[in-house]
Amino acid sequence: MVHMRTDIGATNENFTASNDTYAQELETDVIIVGAGFGGVYLLHKLRDELGLKCKVYEAAGGLGGVWHWNCYPGARVDTPVPIYEYSIEKVWKDWTWTEKYPSWQELRRYFDHVEKVLDVKKDIAFNTRVVAAEFDMKTHRWVLKTEDGRIARAKYFINAIGFAAKRHFPDWKGLDTFKGEIHHSSFWPEAGVDVKGKRVAVIGTGSTGIQIAQETAKDADSVTVFQRTPNLCLPMEQRPLTKEEQEEAKARYPDLYRHRMTTFAGFLVDFVKRDTFDDSDEEREAFYQKLWDEGGFSYWLGTYQDMLFDQKANDQAYNFWLKKTQARISDPRKRAILAPEKAPHAWGTKRPSLEQDFYEQMDRPENDVVDVKATPIVEVKENGIVTSDGQLREFDVIALATGFDSVTGGMKNMGLKDIHGVELSEKWKMGTWSYLGMTCSGYPNMFFLYGPQGPTAFSNGPSCVEIQGDWIIDAVAKMRAENVDYLEATEQAEETWREQVKEISDKTLFPGTSSWYMGANVPGKPREQLCYAGGFPKYEKECRNALDGWKGFATAAPA
Repeated sequence: MVHMRTDIGATNENFTASNDTYAQELETDVIIVGAGFGGVYLLHKLRDELGLKCKVYEAAGGLGGVWHWNCYPGARVDTPVPIYEYSIEKVWKDWTWTEKYPSWQELRRYFDHVEKVLDVKKDIAFNTRVVAAEFDMKTHRWVLKTEDGRIARAKYFINAIGFAAKRHFPDWKGLDTFKGEIHHSSFWPEAGVDVKGKRVAVIGTGSTGIQIAQETAKDADSVTVFQRTPNLCLPMEQRPLTKEEQEEAKARYPDLYRHRMTTFAGFLVDFVKRDTFDDSDEEREAFYQKLWDEGGFSYWLGTYQDMLFDQKANDQAYNFWLKKTQARISDPRKRAILAPEKAPHAWGTKRPSLEQDFYEQMDRPENDVVDVKATPIVEVKENGIVTSDGQLREFDVIALATGFDSVTGGMKNMGLKDIHGVELSEKWKMGTWSYLGMTCSGYPNMFFLYGPQGPTAFSNGPSCVEIQGDWIIDAVAKMRAENVDYLEATEQAEETWREQVKEISDKTLFPGTSSWYMGANVPGKPREQLCYAGGFPKYEKECRNALDGWKGFATAAPA
């Protein structure tokens, strides 16, 4: 049986008789859905800087978005601090981290600190799931309904649910008959799972699967990873951080935060302005080694500018990765599965996981890796997993790291209807249409961030949240200044934006890879580029241009 973690025990600690956050009938200026990085940023800016009455509906029992749900073994962010945090000075000036890539526990503590500084919880309704939302053309207000029957009306509606809001579960026969423990990574019990002396199966090799496998292998009797596609992992180069070094660096933080917005993906590293074969073999090898030694995403996002565009250049990147990785795996059978001689896809067209000792853990004789492309899982029995070759492998614990209906799944799953009464899930059935990756035709005064057709998966989350959040804030301020009652993207603007997203992607090697970037991880989902691959500077310019004269939008004055 798949165990579902819930937050029923969480308390709505800020509810008082004078607080209307949990009102049965709520009237407000802005309703934001989601209390992660995006929702909290927007609440703070719209409420404290624009003076709007704002409320947030959050399905979980606490702040943090994905960092409230992510508590599986080894869960940590793959972006270093201080890049992975808010650029808000009053938040960062009194906060220090303990390590370069924080764990989920530390990110929870960070959001506790954010609450102390920004005082956001009083305007957040926790354990509140939105099940329907529709714009009323008579009143020009959004009407939202929650799972427990509450109604909210607001002039502006902002979706800040992120790109991983809808879990994806496999449809294997017998999944509910397993007698051991089975958990989806995003429903992991907060108290943890005792794996000491137990046989653990990890299904999936995205970042989550890699983290669970390397962490549980330290205590479990054995760990078996079921791999569909190798994760072309990079070394994290984790290290502790001292308070002193952070305090010394804080004088440079404003410059760092400005600089991250000028790079392709909102990190500090960026592609160099030369091509792979501009360097000699020796120079290229030395450059690759330098990036490798830096750790993190340097080898992915700080490399030659043609790496994601030219297959021959990409092959060079893969060959270097292969040499470094194969040297860490002594078992030839495992080596062939985890680091195959022939690249499974163009290097870097799937987000690489950052690992600490994954390959060493999998190389241990008690652990195993199963290639489920060669021998797919066909059934789960009460004592284990059966593959197509008829083999039954027995387990005590199964970890489902099977990911999400990413980027579009969350918004399609919350009962959103356009002004004609058509559900968004129907509109996006054959593909995704948006304008600027933040608005939709038929959905006046609705904005979203860190979702479809924005930089999203090709970016650092907090950077993306701030670049899009600032645009939304400026759009609302401009509407108010110009007495615009509602704003709606045109169908033509959507078509043009969709074409632009596709055109940029088609120049790269991304479309040739079956990944969740392309919607390929969920059966029946349209295959398309779900994120904007043009980089931050180009994206911001497009969005800012649209604000000038409301290009691509229809506007309405008050009735």
